[in-house]
Amino acid sequence: MSGGSTVVSLPQIVGGGYRRFWDCRTRYRVVKGGKASKKSSTTALWYIVHLMKYPEANLLVVRQVYRTHADSTFAQLKWAIKRLQVEHLWQASREPLELRYLPTGQRILFRGLDNVEKIASTTVEQGVLCWVWVEEAFEIPREADFDKLDLSVPRGEVAPPLFKQTTLTFNPWNENHWLKSRFFDRADEQVLAITTDYRCNEFLDDTDRARYEQMRVNNPRQYAVAGLGQWGHSEGLVFENWVVEEFSLGRLRREGLRHIFGLDYGYTNDPTAFIAAAVDEKEKRIFIYDEHYETKMLNGDIAAMIIAKGYHKERIRADSAEPKSNDDLRRLGIGRIQPARKGPDSVTAGIARLQEYRLVVHPRCVHTAAELGAYCWQSGAREGSYINRPADRDNHLMDALRYAMEDAPRAVNQGKPRRYGFGGGWDK
Repeated sequence: MSGGSTVVSLPQIVGGGYRRFWDCRTRYRVVKGGKASKKSSTTALWYIVHLMKYPEANLLVVRQVYRTHADSTFAQLKWAIKRLQVEHLWQASREPLELRYLPTGQRILFRGLDNVEKIASTTVEQGVLCWVWVEEAFEIPREADFDKLDLSVPRGEVAPPLFKQTTLTFNPWNENHWLKSRFFDRADEQVLAITTDYRCNEFLDDTDRARYEQMRVNNPRQYAVAGLGQWGHSEGLVFENWVVEEFSLGRLRREGLRHIFGLDYGYTNDPTAFIAAAVDEKEKRIFIYDEHYETKMLNGDIAAMIIAKGYHKERIRADSAEPKSNDDLRRLGIGRIQPARKGPDSVTAGIARLQEYRLVVHPRCVHTAAELGAYCWQSGAREGSYINRPADRDNHLMDALRYAMEDAPRAVNQGKPRRYGFGGGWDK
């Protein structure tokens, strides 16, 4: 490929594993994959290459929530531009988010399904809006929401050699999502539906590959989804009544819901897991809106993280097996941290309590979604059977949530709404 005086080798830049995707011209390209499967980076590279190839083409990039573009698709497409060594040919702006190809005026626009009306009115000055990229499509809870987008863009006549195409990329956390029945369960000549995984990503280093090998051995269920891109199965899951769905923290605050916070310690192999949620006792829903999931965190790092998030004045329930860590956090400014109550049946009792609720996970809480899609009961003696005890894996955020629920009363709490420090436009 050439752009100006730049000459690059696409095979070396893109790598392998995506030939069908790269050559596809069907109406829909749908790619589910595990983490590190190159699906988003390959998609970004495809769009930059083909926008420069077709001077009449324009791209609309969609996520469930507009503000999530800045640190995901916008950054990914800028990375692709840099990797292709054509930065001098593109202009990026943040207000609003937009990428413009300078030689022709073609544009990459960014929208959110939280404002469908704005999507419907989207137009371009140069050429036609013929391509749509829906990133993290699993965030879209209802097929009807996708249909609204699909009926809006791309639209109108598109003359060859251009073509209309919508590309969807996502992690397949749950087999009950509408994406499976819509694109994977029935053959359609207008749909390319493929699954990719980390094994086609030749750009991973040995440390990354070792992490997936460890997951394969220790957490086969999580490996199937996060590693191999297979659908998360509901059979044997501890929690089945959950959904990934956008919501506003401002709305939760205005409704006066009880906010709860939990912390599970880890270090080398197990992550430190922090979770924040709001409990709607009347409607029996728990809204999980913030998380932290990281290995090798010292207590000072944990305290700094909690302070940065603005939760240092809240009551936080933490693992009672770490009294020294709890004392350290109090000394470091997390003054209301309390040990969780533990007993012979505390795990099963805590799970039973959580099972009374529908868990609503904000799309930003990707590790929570991953655990919910993998946390399962222990296998029984008979094949396909389970015992009433959870497997001791994929449970760090789940443990933190159990701890946090100790501070959720069983009656509707209509106390004075409070402000929380989770930024990024949540106070709406």
